[in-house]
Amino acid sequence: MFDNLTDRLGKTLKNLRGQGRLTEANIKETLREVRMALLEADVALPVVTDLIDRVRERALGTEVQTSLSPGQALIKIVQAELEHVMGEANEGLNLKANPPAMILMAGLQGAGKTTTVAKLGKWLKDTQKKSVGVVSADIYRPAAIKQLETLAQDTGLDFFASDAAQDPVDIVNGAIDAAKRKFLDVLIVDTAGRLHIDEEMMSEIKQLHAAVEPVETLFVVDSMTGQDAANTAKAFHDALPLTGVILTKADGDARGGAALSIRHITGKPIKFIGVGEKIDALEPFYPDRIASRILGMGDMLSLIEEVERKVDKKKAEKLAKKLQKGKGFDLEDFREQLQQMQKMGGVSSMLDKMPGMGNVPQNMKDKVNDKELARQIAVISSMTMQERRYPDLIKGNRKKRIASGCGQELQDVNRLLKQFKMMQKMMKRFKKGNMANMMRGMQGNMHGMPR
Repeated sequence: MFDNLTDRLGKTLKNLRGQGRLTEANIKETLREVRMALLEADVALPVVTDLIDRVRERALGTEVQTSLSPGQALIKIVQAELEHVMGEANEGLNLKANPPAMILMAGLQGAGKTTTVAKLGKWLKDTQKKSVGVVSADIYRPAAIKQLETLAQDTGLDFFASDAAQDPVDIVNGAIDAAKRKFLDVLIVDTAGRLHIDEEMMSEIKQLHAAVEPVETLFVVDSMTGQDAANTAKAFHDALPLTGVILTKADGDARGGAALSIRHITGKPIKFIGVGEKIDALEPFYPDRIASRILGMGDMLSLIEEVERKVDKKKAEKLAKKLQKGKGFDLEDFREQLQQMQKMGGVSSMLDKMPGMGNVPQNMKDKVNDKELARQIAVISSMTMQERRYPDLIKGNRKKRIASGCGQELQDVNRLLKQFKMMQKMMKRFKKGNMANMMRGMQGNMHGMPR
């Protein structure tokens, strides 16, 4: 996410190192480069102009603190202005209403609206402990109704059936009555999308909005459409009182133009950001954390929250106790660690939030392949429980059988066993609860990586 912008800004801001004061002369070229970087990231021109003017105004003549280089001082200013453009702080959902609180979801076809309905429902259920119902008022796409029903079953949300022959207002009113009988806290309504904004679409959703009076009207938009996402959101807001935006497919957006343009152009906050295809890949949008990511400083708060939410604490404690008792780390333990990593969105998702990733060479980043996780899990799953508990048994014919059982090559089995041996050595440092030793081991492994 934002890779191109991060790389370009990182190179640009490094050029100020060694200067004693930020003057017009030494920041003019830097701001020109920052401007180009933002325009290449498909940030809307009015947003770029405003941001650059504000940075220049704050930066000129600023005395650099003794502990900071001019580059760091300018980064602080740029970061603050990026946050300002995106809205300063996260704006949560307003669910203060007689239950069920109504959330109306709108957007163009293909933006990932139906999936986002389920993602938001799951987020409310898991993190806010709300009972959530979902209903589809998309009478033009029966497949969308079926898709939402399947997603609701997978995520444990209450689904209220609808039919293409019904009127959208009748569908939602029926769902509200049913949700009241079930004492649900929240009802999320999926609406029909179009390939473009048209009068028919606007007329229908206006009627629906007037009839149900939602507390939240959220516009779902594909971040990969860049500044067009902001322009579409503005056109939609001109016709409907939006309360916020959900930005989808941000994991595939290396530019970041939409995230930086929407608030400025629409005046409406981005409330959530979709960071992957998995049903739990939805995060509240924190401008300060996103600005930090864009400038290559990582987002440790989001990473810690993700660990808290997704790591199986019982399994982690069980493994810690096992290692403290001096029992060896085996392949079954290794498989559980890989599965936990998969739950957190894979290696690339975690690296995206770690500080300093902007300094990692691109060829190293390209080697991070989350498909490898699935391959490694498949190899271990092809082993017998005895082989997982006693890895030294795995030789010759056993390796061939394991490779054949999971559809992999013999070299894949050998590679996994080699990685397991490295992990096993590292885990030995955890004996007697000596976390410091284990961290030193991890640091040693990092230094041993090719650069």
